[in-house]
This record gives sequence, structure tokens and C-alpha cells, in this order.
Amino acid sequence: MTSIDFKNHTVEKIGGTSMSRIDELLQPLFKVDAPDYGRIFVVSAFGGITNQLLEHKKTGEAGVYAQFAENTEEHGWMGALSKVDRAMREAHDALLDHAADKSDANDFVRERIEGARNCLIDLHRLCSYGHFRLSQHMQVTRELLSGLGEAHSAYVTSLLLRRHGINARFVDLSGWRDEREMTLDERILDGLTDVDVDSEMPIVTGYAQCAEGLMNKFDRGYSEVTFSQIAALTKAREAIIHKEFHLSSADPKLVGEDNVRKLGHTNYDVADQLSNMGMEAIHPTAAKALRQAEVPLRVTNAFEPHDPGTLIDEAEAEKGVAEIVCGVDVFALELFEQDMVGVKGYDAKTLQVLTKHGLRIVSKTSNANTITHYVDAPLSAMRSVENELSEAYPNSDINIRSTAIASVIGRDLRGLHVLERGLAALREGKIDVISAHQTTRTVDAQFVVDREDRDACVKILHDTFMGKGQEAPKLVA
Repeated sequence: MTSIDFKNHTVEKIGGTSMSRIDELLQPLFKVDAPDYGRIFVVSAFGGITNQLLEHKKTGEAGVYAQFAENTEEHGWMGALSKVDRAMREAHDALLDHAADKSDANDFVRERIEGARNCLIDLHRLCSYGHFRLSQHMQVTRELLSGLGEAHSAYVTSLLLRRHGINARFVDLSGWRDEREMTLDERILDGLTDVDVDSEMPIVTGYAQCAEGLMNKFDRGYSEVTFSQIAALTKAREAIIHKEFHLSSADPKLVGEDNVRKLGHTNYDVADQLSNMGMEAIHPTAAKALRQAEVPLRVTNAFEPHDPGTLIDEAEAEKGVAEIVCGVDVFALELFEQDMVGVKGYDAKTLQVLTKHGLRIVSKTSNANTITHYVDAPLSAMRSVENELSEAYPNSDINIRSTAIASVIGRDLRGLHVLERGLAALREGKIDVISAHQTTRTVDAQFVVDREDRDACVKILHDTFMGKGQEAPKLVA
């Protein structure tokens, strides 16, 4: 079996922040008063749980995985795992009202947490022998831990929905105590093969255990990859991501709620640019799977169920229009060497070092003797890169500068003179632009500024291209 055709169904994903408010979505999203089947839900862990299991996504604060990897004294990871246990119980205790449901959820958490604890203890004991190295098992350990959060949230959601009259079915793709080796597609098809979407509502874990290793390939973007692959394999009519906000022309906190507008309709090319800027409308690999399967994607506000949200497909813009302005903090890694002219290899070596440290390149520019990479990474990692490049090119001048990129993005920016108008507006706003560039694809224009000017830069660019009085593009239902 290579696919399942459920006929005219949707595959829908709920993010972690919305999951923590799942009780508020019983009627608006799940329609408990009149259950609307033909929908497969893929869920993330409750807000903050994955950070505690692995490490904090933004601050880097160590979770269970990071402490286990560091082999901290007095088994600090054990205390971290107990903290996760408490956080999980607090999360479902706030959502479940019935005593029996709370008891079932507590039992589920106990079985999973203690199972993981025993596994890590055994692994730690095994690696105390010289023939085994903990480093060789860390990726599998990361996979094991990451699956705990989604399994918990999916199980609790199933309990909650069943209590309110919906025939919800917990579909666990995490591979817990499953000795079978499966690819991602096989794992998905195995979990869904006997599901009747016309009379059941599958609640599926965002993590799927597979031979490829989701965490190894996609790290924290794994739930969107699972979601998109389910939509592709089951030939969904539409894939839907429910967020706690609309996909809008800018952050309303920066430009004002009265100034932002919902995108309404855009394409996968724009979605890729948003991912590159760290906005995560959808993971690029997930977008690729949907695009190739010809499944349109819709991004909605979960708490405004009657609003159609934003449709993402392959359609081109009818006319040139800027759709969104966003910004991201980066470090500018500048490598200058006079002898670089006409010599190959400088760029390749820089890319090799950045890849070795697992750092994400947002953009880059170069001329005859200078290569600048704009990198989304912590300063400590950038210093390590600087040291390695200094050893490789001892005569070079390497500079690291704290900057930000503000980007104007749209399906087709031709005719808008974005660089010219953007530079003029920023100059009038007294923002010094370090550099600016636009590719021949004309889907984005980037302005590099000092980090402290990022928010002001985004607001000025948004006012310039999407200010009050400009007609918004027609929204697609």
C-alpha cells in the first residue's frame, strides 16, 4: 500500500500554543455540538513541553536531552524528567474536567515517563563500559524524548473529545514499544490503515518514529513534516494549519493592529521566504510535499473559525504586490582577504564550517575579495566559526557584526521598485542601511540594518508598501 484515499477529507494541524487552549476550541474548531468528521488532526505537544524535553528553542536552556547529553553530575536529567512529568500533569489537569479522564491521563504520563527514565538509566549503565559510546546513541535518545510530548497531547485531546461526544481516535505514530522498523510513509499508513474518517476523528501524534529519523533530518520542524506527509499520502482535499493568529502583513505589535491585513492568498514561494526569515508559516520540506502532491495549504486563526484564513497554493499574483514585511536578527560574518580575487574555495570553506556547526544561513553577498554570510545563530557559535576560519585563512580579516534583516516579500514584486522606495523611506526615517539586495526572482527584497533598528525598519517598510488607504488584495474563501 502506497497511499490511502479517504475521499474529500482534510488534514489539520494544531500548534503547541493553541493546544494549551484546546478546551476553548471544542465548539469553534471541533464542533462538538454537531461533529464534523472527515477531518484528521495532527497535534503538537502542549506549549513548553518540548522545550523541557529537549532544550528551549529560543534561549537554549537545557532540558532532559541536553542534560543527559552533558552527563551532568547527580543525574540532573532525572530531575529535568520529573519536571516534565509535573508539567504534563498540570497541562492536562487544566483541560480535563472528569476525574476518570484525569486518572487515565495520569496513568498514560506515568507509563511513558517512567519507561523513558528506565531506558535512559539502562543506556547510561551500558555506556559505562568501554565498548559503548553515549555519543553514538544520542540521536535515538533525542527521537525517544521528542515523541513523548506529542503522544501526551494527542492522548489527552482524544479523552477530551470523547467526553464531549466526538468519536475521537488516538493514533500513536511515536513507535512506543514497537519493535518494527518502518519508513515514515509506512508508519503513517500503518497508523491510519483501518481508520474510518467518516465516523471517527483521528488525533495523530505530530512525531512519527521512522527509519529516516525525523529529528535527525528536520529537528523541531518534524510535526509539520508528519502533517504534510499525511496530507500527501491520504490525498487530502486541503491541508490546514490552525494557529493562534492570522498570517498577516506584519507583526501587529510592531505596526499596529489597525494597519496589518491578513494575506488571504499567497503561494508556496512566499511561504519558503517566510520560513527563511524564521516565521515558520510551514517547514520548507513540508511545503514541498504538499506542493508536489498538489494539496493546497490553508493557514487559519483557530479562534476565528468562520474566517477562511490564508490559502497557499501555486497561483501567481495577478499584479505586483508586496504581501508581508518581517525581520530576523542575524550576525553578519564578513571574511575579507585581498588575495581572494580569482581564487576558488573561500566560499566553499566558509559554508563547510557553518554546516559543521549546524548554523542557518539567511542570506549572503560577495564581491571580488569579500564574502558576507548573514547567519541566524548564537554568538558563541559564531566565535567558534571565526576561530576556525582564522586558522584556515590566517591572512584574512574576519569581522562579526550584530545586525538584522528586514524583508519585503510578495509573489511578484516587479514594478514596485522595492529597493529604491525602501531605501528612500529608510533614509527619511533616519535608518542607516548596511546593505540591500534583491534576487532576480523578485519575490523578496532584503535590507540589512543594525539590530536595534530592526523593528523601526519593519514599521517603515510596512507603512511604505502597505500603509493605510491602500487596497488589500482580494481574499480567497
